[in-house]
Amino acid sequence: MKILVSDPLSEEGLKILKEVKEFQVDVKIELKPEQLKEIIKDYDALVVRSATKVTKEIIAAAEKLRVIGRAGVGLDNVDLEAATQKGIIVMNTPAGNTISTAEHTLSMILALSRNIPQANASTKKGEWKRSKFMGVELYGKVLGIVGLGRIGTEVARRAFSFGMRVLACDPFLSREVAEGLGVEIVELKELFQQSDYITVHTPLTDETKHIISSKEFALMKKGVRIINCARGGIIDEPALVSAVKDGIVAGAAMDVFEKEPIDPASDLLKLDNIVLTPHLGASTEEAQVNVAIEVAEIVRDALLGRGIRNAANFPCLEAEVYKVLEPYINLCEKLGRFLGQLAEGRFQELNITYSGEIIKYDLSPLSMALVKGVLSPILKETVNFINAASLAKERGINIKEAKSSKEQEFVSLIQLEIKTDKETRIVAGTLSANKQPRIVKIDNYSVEVSPQGEMIVAQNWDKPGIIGNLGMLLGKHNINIAAMTFGREKPGGKSVSVLNVDSPISPEILEKIKKAENILSVKVINI
Repeated sequence: MKILVSDPLSEEGLKILKEVKEFQVDVKIELKPEQLKEIIKDYDALVVRSATKVTKEIIAAAEKLRVIGRAGVGLDNVDLEAATQKGIIVMNTPAGNTISTAEHTLSMILALSRNIPQANASTKKGEWKRSKFMGVELYGKVLGIVGLGRIGTEVARRAFSFGMRVLACDPFLSREVAEGLGVEIVELKELFQQSDYITVHTPLTDETKHIISSKEFALMKKGVRIINCARGGIIDEPALVSAVKDGIVAGAAMDVFEKEPIDPASDLLKLDNIVLTPHLGASTEEAQVNVAIEVAEIVRDALLGRGIRNAANFPCLEAEVYKVLEPYINLCEKLGRFLGQLAEGRFQELNITYSGEIIKYDLSPLSMALVKGVLSPILKETVNFINAASLAKERGINIKEAKSSKEQEFVSLIQLEIKTDKETRIVAGTLSANKQPRIVKIDNYSVEVSPQGEMIVAQNWDKPGIIGNLGMLLGKHNINIAAMTFGREKPGGKSVSVLNVDSPISPEILEKIKKAENILSVKVINI
């Protein structure tokens, strides 16, 4: 079997692959896209870091490729959908750079607090301006962490050693788990209002893009300090520059940017109290070795049939069983994504019920897909089929699974219930005659929904003209309705309307829908 390593990988990782007599390992770095497209047809596995872009075209040219291993967390350089459609397993190494990134975050906090980069540059010029670089202590300060996953947790542990009080906002973390760490769980608005330092540790998603912008800066203490070692785009960079100039933000430390390499014309480069590093979060000798060893081991084991770990797109099943369960796995992930975005509040419990013919199979892959779907909108590439249940457990989310022999009107039915600290929501789904996923129940409403693309889910009073008004409102903004369904408790009572639309719904349009007559609540869901 032939393995292509197209980005630099430490020798410790290469050694693991080269020691297997069945493998031929070729290291060819800095390949141009057309060169990679030409040679990929001969390889069974591809190992990359972030430089190689594994596009749809590259995957289409891969005739033998079975495995793609990414040495690192993000998968934004791999076309996951194209790989999945072609049956290629994509795996990453989500834990390899945890300590490295956490330590870099603390380094940035310290550098920011004591003006170390500026003082260093001044001293090397032959200056001695002690008063110019007056710093602040971390002791007694409040650190707000947005996203308390693996890296956020390690940052919190280190912050405690400096005598800091730690607040965190993470919709998937229970208060019990947070309290066990000594962290106070708060809502995002409260975190912004109370924190002296704010650091972000979430993936970049539609929900987290510009999660800190002008409106959020206006909530913060004067003199707050901002740190981003997660993903560029989480912080609105022009808004940050304005907040620094206005004196709201005393300083910022950025390791990641919306455009990388950073634009030489960026205003971030013009402000002395902003510390910048070129995406160094994982750039330690130990982290590079860790991710290289981990990616080598998971690629080796997958090729040799020893099991699949850290798969972003594939549960572990025998081929024949997978053929039967694949459409149900797809259904489950969509059900999870749907309800995970619909439910409000901090997740506490997931209750899964299977009924019908499906119960004769091993249902663990379906439960994995449901949990992955629930967590994916927030955790994005850090959650996969293999680690979904573990990540839920880390956040104190209980998962309960049950089989029901009760007769249903469907051949097989899968129901997911999410309990949060604010509400309980339910969705149920099945497969159509041509194996396509269908949502047939939302809470107490019977519906017929195709879970795909952009969707508007509105709870409203069952009054004449609701659907017409929504159609007119969307039509005015040139948004086409692809499909529509309606379910109600009783005539004139509460009901639910679900619309599949062909174009994204902007925040402005969403606000107009919310203000429409007889509309009780509205959510935009993206599957």
